[in-house]
Amino acid sequence: MIVMKFGGSSVESASAIARVASIVGARLHRKPVVVVSAMGKTTNRLLAIAHAAVSGDRAAARLQLRDLEKYTLAEGASANGQVEAHFRELSDLVNGLAVLGELTPRSVDAISAYGERISSLVVAELFQRHGIDAVHADARDYIVTDERHSQAAPLYAETYDRLAKLEQLAAGRVAVMGGFIGSTRAGVTSTLGRGGSDFSASIVGAGIGAEEIQIWTDVDGMLTCDPRILAGGHRVKTISFAEAAELAYFGAKVLHPSTVAPAIEKNIPVSILNSRRPDAGGTRIVAEGVPCSNTFKSIACKPDITLVHIRSMRMLMAYGFLRRIFEAFERHETPVDLIATSEVSVSVTIDNTRNLDAVAAELSQIADVTVESGQAIVCMVGENIATTPGIGARVFQSIAGINVRMVSHGASSLNLSFVVNGKDLAGAVELLHREFFATLDPEVFETPS
Repeated sequence: MIVMKFGGSSVESASAIARVASIVGARLHRKPVVVVSAMGKTTNRLLAIAHAAVSGDRAAARLQLRDLEKYTLAEGASANGQVEAHFRELSDLVNGLAVLGELTPRSVDAISAYGERISSLVVAELFQRHGIDAVHADARDYIVTDERHSQAAPLYAETYDRLAKLEQLAAGRVAVMGGFIGSTRAGVTSTLGRGGSDFSASIVGAGIGAEEIQIWTDVDGMLTCDPRILAGGHRVKTISFAEAAELAYFGAKVLHPSTVAPAIEKNIPVSILNSRRPDAGGTRIVAEGVPCSNTFKSIACKPDITLVHIRSMRMLMAYGFLRRIFEAFERHETPVDLIATSEVSVSVTIDNTRNLDAVAAELSQIADVTVESGQAIVCMVGENIATTPGIGARVFQSIAGINVRMVSHGASSLNLSFVVNGKDLAGAVELLHREFFATLDPEVFETPS
């Protein structure tokens, strides 16, 4: 069996779903289980409806909901009235939110989950029209999570027990389920967080013992650089789980950062493929990477980063100081990306500034705190970093004209990361790409024809 996950752009319309049906139909011999995201930008539209409702603008919420229903039904599927029934439930939920005037994490999960619930019904019906014997599977019956609404974690043992029964449900048919969603032990709808459909696919793959997990998106796979920052990157044909995880965490949007975890545990290959170009080679992620003559596999970027400097002479020869610093970030639920320390200072990067004022106020009681916004992380990823002498010198010589604000290396032998001003990001990536990808190992990269 294989798992095939299709993103929102791959199922945004009847014509897109017809293309997906063709892709799935060509792989029926591999017994696919299909996981789908919400159609197009449905999740964003649902959240906009919820915010309109709680803000008291019921008319706008109802209008937006009717428009979303028209869009969905215009794509030609009602799933024997189930789509309309879901929109009636949505209408009731929106009315309830308007009365409460409050949007809790639990209610965010309840409304945003309808995107995948509806899209999986639509895709299953349209598959049938295209000659695929498909059956709908409600992901909430299989993915069991804890109660941290909007960012729930799967309870793997219970989830895998339930997924073992999925093959019985399909019985030779193609099971279609929504990604991103699950339910608590009490049966309350939960979600895995934005981008969680990739995670769902990996969980399902691990639970059914799939031979491969395919993530079908709108790009040809992982590239040597972020196409939003620099065009002209080369496709990476194969990469290790560890390298892919580093790239995902540091900004490679083609893959959700948590996706590879269940696949790593079960040693299941993950392929990134393009639903608009199904014959393109894609990127295959495996436990052990293919030996490569290039030092780096890719350059990941994380723009809109804030750099926080914490400096105090009391740090000198003191113990417990770092604990107090990171307890402050923990108390205010602010994750840290990179860390650099000296005898009297600590610098960290964060990408969520919602509680930064509170963090800075607390830390100001023990240190001087300065904040620099508008920064960006550049992350060079590759398994050859640790064994290549002089690589740091070569990296920084190639961007000698750009001011580097912070460097992090050593915590992972797979990445060399540094911070530059956001306005210098594109220039830095271009210089690094020119330096390290002028020649390509054909076993690992797609070479220009």
